[in-house]
Amino acid sequence: MPTNHLLENQFIRLETLTTAPRILRFCPFGAPNMFADLSASPSIPTPYGDFHFRGGHRLWHSPEAMPRTYIPDNDGAIVSQIPGGLRLDQPTEPWTNIAKSLEIRLNPERPQVILQHELRNDGPWGIELAPWAITMFRQGGIAIFPQPSGNVDPAGLLANRQLALWPYTKLDDPRLILADDFILLRATPSLPPVKIGYFNQAGWQGYYLEGILFVKRFDPLPGAIFPDGGCNTESYCNHQFIELESLGPLTRLHPGQTVTHTETWEVYNSLEQPFIPETLQARLKA
Repeated sequence: MPTNHLLENQFIRLETLTTAPRILRFCPFGAPNMFADLSASPSIPTPYGDFHFRGGHRLWHSPEAMPRTYIPDNDGAIVSQIPGGLRLDQPTEPWTNIAKSLEIRLNPERPQVILQHELRNDGPWGIELAPWAITMFRQGGIAIFPQPSGNVDPAGLLANRQLALWPYTKLDDPRLILADDFILLRATPSLPPVKIGYFNQAGWQGYYLEGILFVKRFDPLPGAIFPDGGCNTESYCNHQFIELESLGPLTRLHPGQTVTHTETWEVYNSLEQPFIPETLQARLKA
């Protein structure tokens, strides 16, 4: 049975695995765990062993493919103390030769977590990939995705956004709310699953659950090339959980090279925040 490591301050309590760079539980303001618990869910067989979702937060590399994305991470990680937190280094994956690492730091002054995700190519040749940070939440809340507004050219003749849809996604899915300023995704159990993606210029996404607002921030890096038709933000929801995902740009990693992707998590015990318009607050409370 994997062991856990506790990291906490007056604002946040989280638990990481010591077998992999994963965060299993996240409890802000003395609230229950916001993350999904998939410990009882079936594993996925691969040529390299069984992959376990487990729930919580994990680091993958995109584009998604089987078995490349699903190399198991059950063999143990090196856990190191760093200022303000922990670093978890996973052994190099078989076949892909990619080593994953995660640095977790708690801000002692506010309810904020800074995560640095790292992928290193330990193989003999170059590989193209994008760091992919995935957070699995339990259901019952609403995911929030800010949309671009305004013209991209003086005459307003060019498109200002595009939306990536996966083949199982239905545009009339009642969980999916498409509006001009925000896309909302209600996390209620249903099949088929729904997955959307887009280039998020705002550099944040959120999840509102039981009166707590979780916000994931990242550098949007305009002008970079991203997977899945240009997505730096994606979300997947099925009958068990909802995911908030941020992606770094596609990067050609030569042997020995490393790419990093940083997320900042913030939690608020109120929707009355300057980045949440009053009209959106009303929709989220409805």
